Amino acid sequence: MTENKNDHPFRSVLSLEPLLDFWRKNVTPVCPNMESMFEVFEARINETPALTGAIEDVSILENYQDLLIPLMSVVFPAASLDTEVSGALTPCTSQPFYVSPRFKQLMVGKDGFLKGKVKDDQGVSEEGGLLRAYFLVLYKIYGFQQGLDTPIIRIVQDQKTGLDRYFRITLDLQFVEVRTVGEPRKLSEKERAIIAENITDIEVLSRFISPDKFEFYGFSVVRAVDVTESEVVSALEKDLIDQQSIFSADGFKRLQERLRILFRRPDLTAGIGAVQGDRVLVLSDGCQMKANCIFTNSKHIPMSEIEGSVWLRAVEQESILRIPDLKAETDLTPTEQHVLDMGTRSMLVSPLFYQGEALGTLEILSPHARDLGAIDTVLIKQITPIFSMALKRGLDEMNNTIQSIIKEKCTAVHPSVEWRFRKAAFSHMDRLRMDQPSEMESIIFKDVIPFYAQSDIRGSSEGRNMGIQADFTEQLNLALDIMKWAENAKSWPLISEFKYRIEKRIESVRTGLASDEEASISYFLSREVEPAFEDLLSLGPRVVRAIESYQKAIDPIVGVVYRKRREFEESVSILNETLSVYLSREETDAQSVFPHYFEKRQTDGIDYMMYVGASMMENGKLSAFHVKNLGLWQLFVACGMAQHTEQIKPELKVPLETCHLILLNHTPLSIRFRFDEKRFDVDGAYDVRHEIIKSRIDKAVVKGTGERLTQPGRVAIVYSNTDEGREIQRHIDFLKVRKKLLNDLEFLDLDDLPGVRGLKALRVGINLETETLARTIELAAR
Repeated sequence: MTENKNDHPFRSVLSLEPLLDFWRKNVTPVCPNMESMFEVFEARINETPALTGAIEDVSILENYQDLLIPLMSVVFPAASLDTEVSGALTPCTSQPFYVSPRFKQLMVGKDGFLKGKVKDDQGVSEEGGLLRAYFLVLYKIYGFQQGLDTPIIRIVQDQKTGLDRYFRITLDLQFVEVRTVGEPRKLSEKERAIIAENITDIEVLSRFISPDKFEFYGFSVVRAVDVTESEVVSALEKDLIDQQSIFSADGFKRLQERLRILFRRPDLTAGIGAVQGDRVLVLSDGCQMKANCIFTNSKHIPMSEIEGSVWLRAVEQESILRIPDLKAETDLTPTEQHVLDMGTRSMLVSPLFYQGEALGTLEILSPHARDLGAIDTVLIKQITPIFSMALKRGLDEMNNTIQSIIKEKCTAVHPSVEWRFRKAAFSHMDRLRMDQPSEMESIIFKDVIPFYAQSDIRGSSEGRNMGIQADFTEQLNLALDIMKWAENAKSWPLISEFKYRIEKRIESVRTGLASDEEASISYFLSREVEPAFEDLLSLGPRVVRAIESYQKAIDPIVGVVYRKRREFEESVSILNETLSVYLSREETDAQSVFPHYFEKRQTDGIDYMMYVGASMMENGKLSAFHVKNLGLWQLFVACGMAQHTEQIKPELKVPLETCHLILLNHTPLSIRFRFDEKRFDVDGAYDVRHEIIKSRIDKAVVKGTGERLTQPGRVAIVYSNTDEGREIQRHIDFLKVRKKLLNDLEFLDLDDLPGVRGLKALRVGINLETETLARTIELAAR
């Protein structure tokens, strides 16, 4: 018998008997006209021993095509024989004996057997042929219904393109009989349960089913359907879940090969362009891919080189662009000319978007003019979403790396200048990619305009000291009461001494606390007075009650009387939080109008620093309008800070006042990020003058009067340039009309400060009337 390429140990026998039985039972009873024809066929077969029973030599069937074709017409209708991919095989083997023309062209190799291979990711494919043989025995002999419907995908190479094609194989086993050699093994219910539970375990199946006890008799019918498109798209989806498939050398080659199969063009090339700031990262088969990273494995092209190109046009139009012949296009950009010079003639460019954000492009290139058509546009549209998601993940991973560098070198940075730090981190990574030594480059913003303002809690140091004095006075008096009651009970000399020392401390606190006296009193009370209480408890109930009153007044956390200080600290905290929330809300609105660097500090009050400049903008643009607008915004905010102070006063246990100050100095300066200190600082000796003024003006006094410049309920604007003074006066006049400021503007000269001379100031009252305040708060809430 001719050798069959079996992938199982069961014996397979080719026979036409099941087909003849089908004619007898299913055809001739319903088609009397065909009965006489079948009698002729059957007589001829009976006269030909080589066609009866088991057919030993498959090749002999070539001599009987005139008989085989009409017999097989009930299996393979003549109307579809030329279009279907179908055939008949020796049962459960890869040896066909009767096939359609397309089956022979696509599926049969030169050796006469099925070519290609079964797809290797179906779970049971490596032993799939053996499993299906077991399934057939279980079905035909033992009545098991499982397993036979498992899909089979066969991959064969296209003769014209040399590319893989995928076919879903459907098996029709109605013409296969499973014959037993001897009596088949009977299965108990327990054994059937074991088989059902382990239906795909060949080792388990082999314990109950012996291949030498069964043979397959008849023939298998196979029908194939081309599923290349769906299989490749599915494979792409799986590949792109894995970052390595797109951002590594082997992965990208595999990706490109799948695209060649999908578009059925062996010389197609693919590329991905990712937008990153002012440059494009280009991934293609020609890139030197060393690591699994979009940054490392891509070619970096300045965005300026692709201005007006087909890639940017696709992104701007948010649609797929098809270029039938790049050579026929006019006014090619340098990058387009380079692509043409590299042999590209026809191209498809699909923009990659994720949740409305443009990420880059996917390009399909062909060396043949007018090679990519409308159908190819449909294909690229189908796969664009999965490439968008893969690119998004790759960019996120790269951005996480950039953020890690920024966090390591700079900690957190303000969103308005993050673009500059990202650019520096990107360049740092680029140098490392090219194996060059690298550190983060200096980040300097030149010609920036500073804005500074503060809302200070007036007398916070004095208020804190008064709280300390009140708490110590209360605690010392409580201790004194203990000693008085103890002295009444017993005239011990040490009690009298304690009484004397406590009275002396009370008098000292009343006249004011020296710098080291706070620690001294705490030590005296905790280490000398309080340890004596245990010995005084026996001196009577009056002493006991006095000690209990003392201990009840002590704060359990800090160990001293802390009532007045807590009231002061809580009041400061409530006021600070109110001002901070208001300032943050207003600053968010200001950022939406024009991005700027902003830094806020919170101590006893709030102060903030802003910088704006063309060098701080990614587009390099700054208009005078926005500079003036921020100057007016500062005045609005100062009014709001004063009005919020007025609003919160009833909730404060300790009444507090705020003073408001704006430093007007629009002389451009340079700031540098200090990597060692993780902050911005002025750059250059001349620019340090601004820092000196900023650190000292809160102590400024009006010239010749000794009066502090900052006063509660008023805003003071310090300046040195006459033009800046005139501009801020216009803002003040406007806010007077808006009822934000009072009509009591003062023009002041200031005493010289250490290292600073010639400063002037404007000072004006803030309207704190109830109606104006309510309106301001209502607008802020909106």
